[in-house]
Amino acid sequence: MRIRLSCFLFFTGCLGVVRAHDPGLSTALVTVRGESVRVAVTFSTADLHALQPPDPVKGDWIERLIDLRVDGARLVPRTARSRAVDAGEFQFELTWTRPATGGAAELRVLRLAALPAGHRQFVTVSAESGPVPAERLLTAREPSLGFPLAAMSGSSAPAATADEEPSTFAAFLRLGVEHIWTGYDHLLFLFGLLVVCTRFRSSIAIISCFTLAHSITLALATLDLVNLPSRYTEPLIAASIVYVGVENLLRRGAEPRGRWALTFLFGLVHGFGFATVLRELGVGQGGRGLAMPLFTFNLGVELGQIAIAAVVLPIIWRLRKNEKFLRRGVPALSAVVALAGLHWLMERTIFA
Repeated sequence: MRIRLSCFLFFTGCLGVVRAHDPGLSTALVTVRGESVRVAVTFSTADLHALQPPDPVKGDWIERLIDLRVDGARLVPRTARSRAVDAGEFQFELTWTRPATGGAAELRVLRLAALPAGHRQFVTVSAESGPVPAERLLTAREPSLGFPLAAMSGSSAPAATADEEPSTFAAFLRLGVEHIWTGYDHLLFLFGLLVVCTRFRSSIAIISCFTLAHSITLALATLDLVNLPSRYTEPLIAASIVYVGVENLLRRGAEPRGRWALTFLFGLVHGFGFATVLRELGVGQGGRGLAMPLFTFNLGVELGQIAIAAVVLPIIWRLRKNEKFLRRGVPALSAVVALAGLHWLMERTIFA
């Protein structure tokens, strides 16, 4: 009865998260050029529905998205416009006249609290040339970013201040942890692999191969050396889940030989899925810093993965000592894995 109850709870939990993860990300690019300061804010259409603008192309509504102050004085934008970037994104653009005097600028995104909890906006400040002076992941709790406007000339820009770097480091680290914790498709793939593991050594081999593989493609995709569009990546991730669940059923819950190689192959595909987050944030584009966001985001993914494995693996090993769990529980859970993967596969192909 306990085994059936555990399987039922796991199945209903999968139904609750069967739509996989939604990172809730948007971007804002601040460009200082000559006498102008321009901010381009990009939201997905889903974010736009959450903001509920009375008219997304109306100038006065756009002006209420961003508050720009220099030395504490609010600037009034001289232009405000909007446009559809593609079928899934909408961009709002505001332009201010740069004050002749004044040094400390503060940019505040006013509507982050209206978006779903956990939404993040990656703000990057850039000059016409030179290093990026400031960048940060903003949230509803921390919706503002300061940068040295007076020091930004047309030919150079100072590096990010020391207090901004730790904040961005922690934000990308937290983003990586939260992405794997809410990446239900990635977690279900790992669960399907680990539920049939009988030895500690094989479990470590699978986790290590998955880590190595997705780290490789995460780096390659973020560096734009290899690019696999999400319209291919997401269905392949779903297909990997279906494959693992079905293989578990065909082998009647026994641990397949050489599963580490399969894990590495599919892990390469999952790495492209992780890279989508950094690409959506524009990490590494337009001269922006790449090494720190890439390293800390991947570190966050690994820490989140290790934390989940540390909790789940002892439970699996304990349950596998029960003969009834091996006969009924493992096949039932493998069927749930396969069905959830099939749902995502159909959602990302036929019903996309």
